[in-house]
Amino acid sequence: MKLLLDTHALLWADSEPDKLSANARSLLADPTNERILSVASLWEIQIKSMLGKWTLRVPLPELVREQEIVNSVKVLAVGAQHVYELSSLPSIHSDPFDRLLIAVARVEGATLLSADPVVRNYPVPVVW
Repeated sequence: MKLLLDTHALLWADSEPDKLSANARSLLADPTNERILSVASLWEIQIKSMLGKWTLRVPLPELVREQEIVNSVKVLAVGAQHVYELSSLPSIHSDPFDRLLIAVARVEGATLLSADPVVRNYPVPVVW
């Protein structure tokens, strides 16, 4: 399964694994699953940590490097096709980062790993 990690899923996997559901932990541990992280999540983390809303355990580049090694996470650039996909989404979620992650998951044929109940209202596979 191709899993796109929601931003909170990455942060919880890194520093608060008890917040992950048992299913999320199992999916992340399964070596047959592909784990991807959108640059949109990195952008969100950087902005919110700079604003003092989130405190990271280590600097963001180090966190990403560790996740690339520990969880075989691959960082995916945001492309034009991801942005264009936004126009096909209903205006349900007000968070632009979450909307972009939904668009990325749709374009990439990925399942979104997210605890956010609002994303379940979109035409995208979601697991938690």
